[in-house]
Amino acid sequence: MGSLLKGIPDEFPEEIFDTICSTDNVKIERIVSRGHASPEGFWYDQEKAEFVLVVKGSAGLKLENEDDIVVLKPGDYFNIGAHVKHRVEWTDSTCETIWLAVYY
Repeated sequence: MGSLLKGIPDEFPEEIFDTICSTDNVKIERIVSRGHASPEGFWYDQEKAEFVLVVKGSAGLKLENEDDIVVLKPGDYFNIGAHVKHRVEWTDSTCETIWLAVYY
């Protein structure tokens, strides 16, 4: 048993990535951000699809070749296909943004 909401330090200069469980085909991860964003010009281009759910906080995702930023609030989820280039434009700087990410 575990908790997505516990075990978060008061200060963390880098995003926190915790693998909750994984198999050869699926990885489930908790990501914790506070004011973090992808580096300028950086795009994720992943081999596997990624399902993300924001548990707490908020974030803005940008997909390559899309004008709009996808804003995610608590309870919102988004599925990113394999090799869909994307980046995190912003995360809430006033509280933790806790993500549940499933790579499949």
